[in-house]
Amino acid sequence: MQYRIIDISEKERFNDFMNHHPKGHILQTWEWGEVKKGAWKPIRLIVEHDGEIVAAASLLCRQLPAHLGSFFYCSRGPVLDMENESAWQELLRGIRETGKKEKALFCKFDPDIPDENELWHRRFREAGFENAAKGEGFEGVQPRYVFRLNIAPTEEELLKNFHQKTRYNVRLAEKKGVVVDSDAPREKLPEFYSLLQTTAERDHFLIRSYSYFEGFYDILKASGMARMFMVYYEDKPISGALAFLLGDKAWYIYGASANEYRQLMPNYLMQWRMIQWAKSEGCTLYDFRGVPGLVPEDHPLYGLVKFKRGFGGDYVCFMGEYDMVFKPVMYKLYNFAEPLYQKLIRKVIWLKKKLKSK
Repeated sequence: MQYRIIDISEKERFNDFMNHHPKGHILQTWEWGEVKKGAWKPIRLIVEHDGEIVAAASLLCRQLPAHLGSFFYCSRGPVLDMENESAWQELLRGIRETGKKEKALFCKFDPDIPDENELWHRRFREAGFENAAKGEGFEGVQPRYVFRLNIAPTEEELLKNFHQKTRYNVRLAEKKGVVVDSDAPREKLPEFYSLLQTTAERDHFLIRSYSYFEGFYDILKASGMARMFMVYYEDKPISGALAFLLGDKAWYIYGASANEYRQLMPNYLMQWRMIQWAKSEGCTLYDFRGVPGLVPEDHPLYGLVKFKRGFGGDYVCFMGEYDMVFKPVMYKLYNFAEPLYQKLIRKVIWLKKKLKSK
């Protein structure tokens, strides 16, 4: 059993492993590394046994300022059968040696593994990883809490399992003339981004640059791994979303909506069209992505939980983040400074927006 770093000549082989592995994830594909390329350097590492890939990790490497080194992020990885301890140990060896070459302080993992999986927790603890799981809500790099829906049943069965109000809202949107473009072309991307800007201003969160979404569309859509949905009322764009697709899994990623026409319930119909699309692609799992945990009704984000739960999915809590530490002293310094830096950046952006609005 041996690890090695691969290049683009093995892209299809790498993706085929991700596509067919039960825990393969879109954020571990070759294409996702290309989307992130620029600020990050993607490194694809595999472990082989008798010529077959038995473990893989797509690592994103980011340089720190002032020549302080770098760090790795293994988003929704690694991907392997954790029962195969030999593959796990060889993967660890590969990541450690690669980390040394890249002068990395640590490698962050947030696997697509439910919190109740004690084997994965034990393996990480035995390897000396730091449990870096944060608090409730969206405080991790990836959301720790999601709703997931088994979409193997027929469309009739799925609709029947929706909450009554959700089913009503889907039909209301159809009745009122809301139209969903389930494969919006690239020229509609500015419409989507405009809606996303409106949503960010309304709900007070930061969004990435337009060029990021251009790369997202150009790379993932071209590979059949993404789709853009746009919702219209009387030819006016009122909602939109981006979705991921890999193997038998689909993910709702970015959603956006206008301030007007919300009474037409466009997002309910959009989600239903996205589920129908995922089913048509052979998917059996639809992931609604993040929610802020099972919060009480007076929580400001309870409406988001209620909306996603209305489609009949299962609440899933992932095991959270673990850090593989290479340089303990620098790692502690990073953990102290990074939150302060992020807070400063958010404050600067907020001040710029406030000054611009005057």
